[in-house]
Amino acid sequence: MRGEKLLLPVILISVLGLILLQTSYGQHLTEEPCSVQILVPGLKGEPGEKGVKGAPGRPGRVGPLGEIGLKGDMGDPGPMGPNGEPGVPCECTPLRKMIGEMDILVAQMSSELKFIKNAVAGIKETDSKVYLLVKEEKRYSDAEAYCQTRGGHLAMPKDEGANAAIAGYIAEAGLSRVYIGIHDLEHEGLFAYVDRSPMTTFSKWRKGEPNNAYDDEDCAEMVASGEWTDVACHPTMYFVCEFDKDSV
Repeated sequence: MRGEKLLLPVILISVLGLILLQTSYGQHLTEEPCSVQILVPGLKGEPGEKGVKGAPGRPGRVGPLGEIGLKGDMGDPGPMGPNGEPGVPCECTPLRKMIGEMDILVAQMSSELKFIKNAVAGIKETDSKVYLLVKEEKRYSDAEAYCQTRGGHLAMPKDEGANAAIAGYIAEAGLSRVYIGIHDLEHEGLFAYVDRSPMTTFSKWRKGEPNNAYDDEDCAEMVASGEWTDVACHPTMYFVCEFDKDSV
């Protein structure tokens, strides 16, 4: 019954179409037979089953970086942890004092070892003096302090024999000059030995010396020839210490 209701409109539309075509194109229809069928969509069918999931597509392009967010507020402090085990008591003061004393002793021993090394390398003697060439560059005041801490002074040649012994020492060591214990630091132009004894009986100044060049030459050096020249006190150079034989 339902199929008959659907077929009737289709037939009526087909007949109406033929009549219209005959009216418009009567000449051609008489010569050439033609059949026209007009299809009308039927009712919507039932939905089909869901298809199988397809393969994943290619990844898309990486998007631009987002803006940096604001720093959040600091959280609340956590609870305090338990107390640790008590430490072992330490008597640090005596230990620090002991370490300090040991450091001083090591420094003194190192200095004495250098002194002994220099002494073993060779010394020069006269009847009453012992001379030691120290191959450590020091300023004049530091050189004199070095000799004094060992019971002597910078070398003070007070006669020709002592001067010749020191000059030979310098030449044998291949040196050109050394500090000796003569200066005019206390009275400009009035040279004296470092033990404050005056220079009244002997001198060995090179010709034209002392000349106090640049108004800055208050100490003395001996060159390998045995002559003396006045020099500034602040440059560093090797030096010769002098010791009394009775105290060595």
